[in-house]
Amino acid sequence: MLEILYEDAGLIAINKPAGLLVHRTRIAAEEQHKFAIQMLRDQIGVHVHPVHRLDRATSGVLLFTKNRELIPLIEKEFAERRVKKTYLALVRGVPREAVGTFDRPLESERSKRLQEAITRFKVLCSAEIPFDTTGRYPSSRYSLLELSPETGRTHQIRRHLAQARHYIIGDKKHGDNKQNKFFESQFKLQKMLLHAHTLEFTHPIENEVIRIKAELPVHFRAILMDIGIKEEEVSNLS
Repeated sequence: MLEILYEDAGLIAINKPAGLLVHRTRIAAEEQHKFAIQMLRDQIGVHVHPVHRLDRATSGVLLFTKNRELIPLIEKEFAERRVKKTYLALVRGVPREAVGTFDRPLESERSKRLQEAITRFKVLCSAEIPFDTTGRYPSSRYSLLELSPETGRTHQIRRHLAQARHYIIGDKKHGDNKQNKFFESQFKLQKMLLHAHTLEFTHPIENEVIRIKAELPVHFRAILMDIGIKEEEVSNLS
């Protein structure tokens, strides 16, 4: 059963588990038989349509419409940057600034042209563990970041953090292989630690502000505790 975070007559949002595809693709058709669209449709007995994307490896808030008439209204909110999204990520190292912006343009995967890309970030907390994961230092530092993308480029958060060398733990495509192997061997981590935490928008029919929050998955919380981040720091995430 998918966890339903919000539902009304026209919209429904779930807490998508890490590793679950939103919809069937040619590449994944044979290797995975369950998809978020299909699972949610079967669960509530209504056809649903996703209005934004989440990578397969990313967990968290995923919004759907129950009727096609709402799709252009919601998509307009996203296109005009009126939807506020926040993500949580555990990354290698600690940014020099507690609050800042990643704004290097990113190359389009289709056209190969550079596109504007803006991601705001805030350091929520950090930890240091007595393990040398790089072969250069006696210990390793990590930080939990809150990230707010203002543009919607493919893998934007993951690519911006890779550019800054603050790789997301568990990111197989844009991350750091040494870090991933360390967390796999030390903590048995098999998932990427990137979570779509909140989604806020104005309801296209009711004209009221809707804010949807997805709690951190158990495996994400467990890793934070394992590296020494206090439970109260995680519990206070709003």
